[in-house]
Amino acid sequence: MNTKDLIEYISKWIADYANKIPKQPISLIIGVSGGIDSAVTSTLCAKTELKTIVVSMPIKQNIKQHALSLQHVDFLKTRFDNVTGYVINLDNAFSTFQKTMKDFNSELAYANSRSRLRMITLYQIAQSNNGLVVGTGNKVEDFGIGFYTKYGDGGVDISPIADCTKSQVWEMGRELNISQNIIDAEPTDGLWDDNRKDEDQIGLSYEQIEEAMQNSNSKYFEKFNQIRKPNLHKMNPIPVCIIKEK
Repeated sequence: MNTKDLIEYISKWIADYANKIPKQPISLIIGVSGGIDSAVTSTLCAKTELKTIVVSMPIKQNIKQHALSLQHVDFLKTRFDNVTGYVINLDNAFSTFQKTMKDFNSELAYANSRSRLRMITLYQIAQSNNGLVVGTGNKVEDFGIGFYTKYGDGGVDISPIADCTKSQVWEMGRELNISQNIIDAEPTDGLWDDNRKDEDQIGLSYEQIEEAMQNSNSKYFEKFNQIRKPNLHKMNPIPVCIIKEK
């Protein structure tokens, strides 16, 4: 499927899913981080012509990342009449949480908690707007290595680009006229004070991961498997204790 057709296919899928919800009208709620995944996903949502609420949720955010987020919100509001944008600063909420949890200090846990705080914020907005929370995870993150604690993706209602590789996301970004600054930005989840990039955390680039996913003879395959195996529990259904009748 070429890029134009892929864009139309996903936008139609979002609209079809939303229109099947019994309680209408439905709005689409999505967090925008300044990264390519949320930029493409939010634009695909806007193309449905459904009410689309895009939210920037800075938490001790890198200034450059936040600037890209605001730039994309402005891009959407200028281009689509159905888009409303908000900036909800969560610095104080997160600082209070950190102080409350001082006896349970963990840098990784705090990074995950940032994402979950954003998720709570998106659901608060969604439930006050009869909305669906839209995820931004792609195929590599969701099904390749389980790396999807992202900008509000701690829990979502629908995930439109989960079957798209990162390369396809970049291609759609170019076709959708997403800012070149966002397309060129190094991928990052924005959850760490030191602004570490995704590749720093994962140990492989997205291109290398995609190669390993497609080719078990790739020189990156062993490293890919090392990353994937500890995260398989994230990609499988939640374990449920089945009570057997005697």
